[in-house]
Amino acid sequence: MKQEELRFSDFKLNKQLLTAIAEAGFETPTDIQRKAIPQILGGHDILGIAQTGTGKTAAYALPLLMKIKYAQGDDARAMIIVPTRELVLQVTEQIKTLALYTDLRIVALYGGVGLKRQVEELSKGVDIIVATPGRLMELYLPGHLQLKKLQMFVLDEAERLLDMGFRPQINKILEVIPRKRQNLLFTATWNDKVKSISEDFLVAPMEIRISPEIRTAKTVSQCVFFVPNLRTKINLLEHMLLDPAFRKVIIFCKTKTTATNISKFFARKYGAEMVRVIHGNKSQNTRMNALQQFKDDKIRFLVATDVGSRGIDVEEVSHVINFDVPLIYEDYIHRIGRTGRAFRTGDSITFCAPHDEYHWKRIQKLIGQKVQVEVLPSDVEVTETLFEEQQSMLREMDIQRRKDDPEFKGAFHPKKAIKKK
Repeated sequence: MKQEELRFSDFKLNKQLLTAIAEAGFETPTDIQRKAIPQILGGHDILGIAQTGTGKTAAYALPLLMKIKYAQGDDARAMIIVPTRELVLQVTEQIKTLALYTDLRIVALYGGVGLKRQVEELSKGVDIIVATPGRLMELYLPGHLQLKKLQMFVLDEAERLLDMGFRPQINKILEVIPRKRQNLLFTATWNDKVKSISEDFLVAPMEIRISPEIRTAKTVSQCVFFVPNLRTKINLLEHMLLDPAFRKVIIFCKTKTTATNISKFFARKYGAEMVRVIHGNKSQNTRMNALQQFKDDKIRFLVATDVGSRGIDVEEVSHVINFDVPLIYEDYIHRIGRTGRAFRTGDSITFCAPHDEYHWKRIQKLIGQKVQVEVLPSDVEVTETLFEEQQSMLREMDIQRRKDDPEFKGAFHPKKAIKKK
């Protein structure tokens, strides 16, 4: 049977799951789903390397639901660990959608909210846990949950978990869960950190790679504008948004301050009801409400820092705009993966200031391609760079030069300030 002819009904899934799949609008399995589902159903440990937006969640959730099948006892039999609370809620929502016609109890555990409600949910019995590592251990250590009956263990977004410093918590989790279990590890990028942890707990895993792990999704078009300063970035952004094709837009910023300022600009320009902002200082409820309003098409613009780049699973995002180039290069992949989800198409646009060109070159090397350079439209005003902004950019560029050449003294080397008498 040719891959393109494969349907979800060709997998050994029960009627309840197939009905939920059909109602959710899934028609054709993605590459990662085609390759992972049969292997997971067969009981193999899995090392899955696939870019964001390729359907990884369903790739492990469907066989997991098939193997757990129905509610049983009080303690979890499957556990999924992810790096952020937004991702906990996203994964939980998708699993609940697929488990609609089962009686399975799925509990989300994440920080930023009180323990009491989550303790109460666990006390009612649980079959599947979706959790961040820190909150899981907060609940496990006082005895609010038991992990002795765990049969399936999933690490999703493994590279992000390690980048965020969760290795100690993951080690503790591995110490307290049963040794006899099925393990699944999914990652968008493959590096020494991920390799190390995979060797710690995967047993003779089946490795599934979906295209080179550092490549961006083919459904996303990419371009870059080289922009001299902040004010010109804003002018360019304002010009672009005159086009009605920019109907559902995520704007990623490097800092919370920039994100807040951009959201205020949108509020003045288009009305406060058209924009929401999410970053680390926003409460959990505020962030979740913003995402829901964006999903429901109640707002046109969502402004976010990288805290939200992996927790945003919204259909039909027309454009992702990188107002700033990300400093963690893999985040570029995750940012632009918010559009062009599954089989849809989308556009990503990056604004690159002079002090970000160093990082932009390395991002292109990471993704293995040269991104198309666009010329600033003639009717976009190019403003003069303010002195303080210019000095800040030059200092940053000096730091970058020193990374590549330790002997480089820089434009701000003290000796250059000494005048000869």
